[in-house]
Amino acid sequence: MDLTLLYRGPLSSCDYDCPYCPFAKRRDTPELLRADRAALERFADWAEEQTGDQLSVLFTPWGEGLVRSWYRRTLVRLSRLPHIRRVAIQTNLSCRTDWLADADLDTLALWCTYHPGQTPYERFLATCRDLAARGVRFSVGVVGLPDHLEHAARLRAALPERVYLWINAAEGHTYTDAEAARWTALDPLFPYSRHPHRSAGLPCRTGESVVSVDGDGTVRRCHFVRAELGSLYDGSFRAALGPRACPLAVCDCHIGYVHLETLPLYDVFAGGVLERIPAGWPGHSDADLGGGGIPLPLIGVNRGQDHGRTGRQGTGDGTNEE
Repeated sequence: MDLTLLYRGPLSSCDYDCPYCPFAKRRDTPELLRADRAALERFADWAEEQTGDQLSVLFTPWGEGLVRSWYRRTLVRLSRLPHIRRVAIQTNLSCRTDWLADADLDTLALWCTYHPGQTPYERFLATCRDLAARGVRFSVGVVGLPDHLEHAARLRAALPERVYLWINAAEGHTYTDAEAARWTALDPLFPYSRHPHRSAGLPCRTGESVVSVDGDGTVRRCHFVRAELGSLYDGSFRAALGPRACPLAVCDCHIGYVHLETLPLYDVFAGGVLERIPAGWPGHSDADLGGGGIPLPLIGVNRGQDHGRTGRQGTGDGTNEE
């Protein structure tokens, strides 16, 4: 079986204070952190044993995972397993990066978000440049709030051209055509994130080749549909896998709508779905490290309607690493 798993454990603490995030500066109790660590280790043990499958894993914690040692160890561990195609995590990039030296960088990737006002710009940029120098696959994103535009433009100009900069439409924000054009100049795929996607009754890969897993091992088709498919750990979810239509009216988060079969995003992000790197981007292939212009073929892609969530990974300075 070729299966993608979106894992979200009980961790919900973050080291940043983003005003658009309900988990800003939230602290987990020691008991919850121990539970999160145990749940993650159980999931990693399960993944290691599935040698008959080909697995891809994206960690989507409510809080910031990489300031916790058990997330860093798990990413390294899974990256070195031959049946893991890709392992990635959403992160604010506030952690140190030396741990990446132990990972298989052909398998590991990072989905990074820059939150202006939460971390010094030069610090974030220096960490991005460190990742690039290490040969890490990563994308960088910014929430498309009006006062973030200047910061995003500055970051796009400073990042290596091989690094894709994505823009998430801000939750509850409506964009005029002129505003959308400014964001699209930075991210040619922003039109996919401008409005929610109508999804009711439409085919989606979630529940068939993509599933969501929580810390208890409960399997659902995605993070946004609460119906349970079974348990990861007793294998009962496998019998429930199959093609199914979306039961929700709209899908407004990239980690959800990217799997809609009515959108061309598996072609747009071919080979980089989990880390959000377009197939046509100059940095998509390790053979092309010199950069290049915006991938023009992507601009003409049929632009669906969606509304990307702000992302809940937060940001920080890494002072609470464990």
